[in-house]
Amino acid sequence: MGFYRSLVVREQSKGVFIRSVEERDTLDLPQGEVLVRVHYSSLNYKDALSASGNRGVTRRYPHTPGIDAAGVVEESTVDTFLPGDQVIVSGYDLGMNHPGGFAEYVRVPAAWVVRLPEGLSLEQSMMLGTAGFTAGRCVEMLVRQGCIPGDGDILVTGATGGVGSISVAILAQLGFSVTALTGKQEAEFLRELGAQSVLARGEFLRLRSKMLLPERWAGVVDTVGGQYLETAIKETRYDGVVTSCGNAASGDLALTVYPFIIRGVRLIGIDSARCPLAVRERIWGLLASEYKFSRLDHLVSVITLEQLDDAIQRMLTGGIRGRMLVRLI
Repeated sequence: MGFYRSLVVREQSKGVFIRSVEERDTLDLPQGEVLVRVHYSSLNYKDALSASGNRGVTRRYPHTPGIDAAGVVEESTVDTFLPGDQVIVSGYDLGMNHPGGFAEYVRVPAAWVVRLPEGLSLEQSMMLGTAGFTAGRCVEMLVRQGCIPGDGDILVTGATGGVGSISVAILAQLGFSVTALTGKQEAEFLRELGAQSVLARGEFLRLRSKMLLPERWAGVVDTVGGQYLETAIKETRYDGVVTSCGNAASGDLALTVYPFIIRGVRLIGIDSARCPLAVRERIWGLLASEYKFSRLDHLVSVITLEQLDDAIQRMLTGGIRGRMLVRLI
């Protein structure tokens, strides 16, 4: 196929990593049944970690991050996909230890590929990306576990981030009363997404030392973990549901069993990397239909490969609001 542009992370010296856009040869891409010409990708927190040399995400460098890619099939050795098909690739090992979507081409196993559902464009799919997919999984789990609009408020933590902001918008679209928790001065942004109330981080954490707190939430979408998840569980109502999908604050959880054995709170972990293809197709179908919301453009900033370096640095320091769409065409 020839040469293509790619963001490459290299270890310049021990523990020091640099990022630059380089020309690569498609012949050097790893084996896989499907070659995709990438039109769009998106920047996620895991990408920022990979791009910074985090060995817990990416073991070997040089490396191209990008856990999301959407584009058009260029070559395929399987009947499932044909040249010209519009597809989404996300999760599995893409962008972690397999060259990812911050490049004009990816070659991947066919089992990683989802056909673009009717109702979404390639651009819209990456406005959502893994963050939107994760938000969709969280919301679907709340609904499957019995949360319905009118039963009580749903708390969303880390509400200005990718997963949080999309969760707020989807829940509001479905008719839920949403309380958005944030440490940033972004109340207007969150209310525009559909949050009925905005809660400040300091106010939320002030009573966290108690074993149980007054019941407030019918359900929770927690995107940050640590003391935020701990407090949310303690405040969840009897028979309420808490979904957990992030650990930016901490991976530790200091709790007694009382919320679970006294209030029957259900804590459900949400994985977006390894879930089966059938689940992926179902969630992307929901995002293209009943979970689709009109404020998607409002969440998104568009950048190029050359602008990724700065965006990665801002994401690591908490300076990103909403979603970062990476345009490769």
